[in-house]
Amino acid sequence: MSAPKNDPEYDLAIIGAGPAGMAAAHEARNLGLMVCVIDEQDGPGGQIYRDVEHVAMKRAHDLDVLGPDYKYGFGLVDGLRATGVTHLKGHTVWQIEAAGTVWCSDGEKAKRIDARRILLATGAMERPVPVPGWTLPGVMTAGAAQILMKSAGMVPSGPIAICGSGPLLLLIADQLVRAGANIAVICETTTFGDYLRAAPKLPEAMRGFEYLLKGLAMRRRIKAAGVRIVGGISALRIDGSDRAEGVSFKSGGREYSVAASTVLLHQGVVPNTQASRQLRLDHLWHDTQHYWYPKTGAHGATALENIFIAGDGAGVFGARAAEASGRLSALKIALSLGRIKEADFDLKAPPWQTELKHHRAVRPLLDALFPPPAEILNPPGDETIVCRCEEITAGDIRKAARLGAPGPNQLKAFLRAGMGPCQGRMCGLTVTEILAAAHGKPPAEIGAYRIRPPMKPLSLAELADMDVTEGEAG
Repeated sequence: MSAPKNDPEYDLAIIGAGPAGMAAAHEARNLGLMVCVIDEQDGPGGQIYRDVEHVAMKRAHDLDVLGPDYKYGFGLVDGLRATGVTHLKGHTVWQIEAAGTVWCSDGEKAKRIDARRILLATGAMERPVPVPGWTLPGVMTAGAAQILMKSAGMVPSGPIAICGSGPLLLLIADQLVRAGANIAVICETTTFGDYLRAAPKLPEAMRGFEYLLKGLAMRRRIKAAGVRIVGGISALRIDGSDRAEGVSFKSGGREYSVAASTVLLHQGVVPNTQASRQLRLDHLWHDTQHYWYPKTGAHGATALENIFIAGDGAGVFGARAAEASGRLSALKIALSLGRIKEADFDLKAPPWQTELKHHRAVRPLLDALFPPPAEILNPPGDETIVCRCEEITAGDIRKAARLGAPGPNQLKAFLRAGMGPCQGRMCGLTVTEILAAAHGKPPAEIGAYRIRPPMKPLSLAELADMDVTEGEAG
């Protein structure tokens, strides 16, 4: 779909109302830009600060459970509200045009938003963890459990097994402990070798020492609560036939089985690149964390003049780094539109550049310490489901590779992998890794799914009721 030429009402359309999007909107409005923020959720905050406004006003007792880093997001939301930007809440973006048009829908009507610049602040998503049994009822990502805590103050009942690695795994375990949940076991894939390989990154990480102290404090609280932690695990599988009944794994040459009615999986987060791929931007491969990220220049500029990217969607560095990058992108956008001069940019940017550098300092250590295990990237069992939408297994993909499928896009013709409702979000990285191993090539050479609009499901009724008017302010 192509938009007719017109004079855009907005200077800037921001896709996503997480830390990067909120910060960018606040900064852009302070510089006099007309801003529209488009977001799927009913309130600003993104995943990291989801429902923080509601929790702070209606469930203040839950702030102690979720912690001070979550509470910090209330200030960003309050700042966004104060700017009076147009906020299209509950709107799903399904197509973006480089010329400055965003097509979205509120579930009833599709609409078109025109802007001189577009900022992608789509954030990150949890890496899929395809292990035997991961599709059983009772199995969810650790982030999904956190969403339940934030949006409804709910925690899973019965014994919980938390499996995987990464700082978010510890954070969610700590929050569950504070909420009184019954954690049967935390089984981590991080090995002693990972610690040794990460050690050279420690001096640089000390510039962000507060993150290291937070991680140590969380681990102490979890241990003090009597939670069993098993490290260096492998061969993870979820036990049960009709639903999850527990987990089995190996560690230190021994086999373990732990009963659990809820299993939370987590192997880090990866940039959400659906929008940047739909725009045909170049992407690079992260060799340590095994994910794609869009190629960007200074402060989120891309090869397309009108398109900028901020936050974890351009590479995972965390919420506070995302906030700083959003503000820097807003300054760069204002400069590109001629709303500020180079001297103004040079005056306003340095504090946020310093902030960004500070919050990014710990990331190389975390990346080295928490690499996704090979058996998660390329599931060894042929029976393990990879594409949940089409119920396609790792064995199906390997067979297609032997029959001549060279990459993810050709695989669609063989198996329909990546053609379901999620459009490859849940299987894309795993498909790339399996094909890379099958063909003996690096993942960067295999490539990724080509994303076409609509990026997310859209009904014909929504198109038929197309509304070209912009949304409510506030």
